[in-house]
Amino acid sequence: MDSVALVRYSGVLDTTLREAMGLIGGFQALNPPVLIKPNLCTDVDVTGVATTKVDIVETLIRLVLEEDEDVSIRIVESDSESKFADDAFEKLGYTTLVESVREQGADVALINLSREPLVTVEFNGLFFQRPQWPKILTVGGTVISLAVAKTHSLTLVTGAMKNLFGVLPRKDQSVYHPAINDVIVDLNRFLTPSLSIVDARTGLEGVLQGRTREVNTLIVGRKPVSVDAAMAQTMGFSPERIRHLVMAERYNLGTLHPHCVGAPLDSTRVPFKTPRNLSATALIN
Repeated sequence: MDSVALVRYSGVLDTTLREAMGLIGGFQALNPPVLIKPNLCTDVDVTGVATTKVDIVETLIRLVLEEDEDVSIRIVESDSESKFADDAFEKLGYTTLVESVREQGADVALINLSREPLVTVEFNGLFFQRPQWPKILTVGGTVISLAVAKTHSLTLVTGAMKNLFGVLPRKDQSVYHPAINDVIVDLNRFLTPSLSIVDARTGLEGVLQGRTREVNTLIVGRKPVSVDAAMAQTMGFSPERIRHLVMAERYNLGTLHPHCVGAPLDSTRVPFKTPRNLSATALIN
């Protein structure tokens, strides 16, 4: 069953994430390399919640290594117009984390996808036709999208699915904005996450800055549409109107009506404000 776990944050991240993973049956297969994609949209997080916090990445790595202590883990991110990935790794604590884990003998590394060799991919999507993408994204493995709950003027919400936008190696990623919905769907079709996690302990009305919202919930599941549909409802939005979710549901990436386990969905709901400058293409009327 395509279940999504909603677990209230207990104050102990390890306990909360373990509970969520247990509710969906654990990791199941972990094929190397395990690619963890956090949301690192900036290297200066003025709100403290615009990016994926390093503590949840550390907790996830620990749980992965408990499953398979020899598996290779790569934390991946690209340069973008708002940051250089290497600076973000350093300033947000990822470099220190990886150094610490490596000292314990684990095969963990940071990968700046904008510096990786590109290969032509035989993929014909809604937007991309035989694109050139970083080689590490084309070798199989296990993709984990580790996002945060935020609103976005182009897509209304940004969660596990929109998080994959950050793998595109071009620094001028805004060139993809006119076709943002097609791009998000293509990325999730090609790099379909085996696990999607939204850290909604504290959400953000905005991408880089805005009003913070205390949700105190982790949202965890296997299918990215299902996880983002649950996240959207937690934020007070109807997933049936969010264009990229509706489009992606057609490709077996999850459902707009997931089976939620753990905390009742209504108990997690914290209404977010709709962005004032919301794109006309973000929603289906």
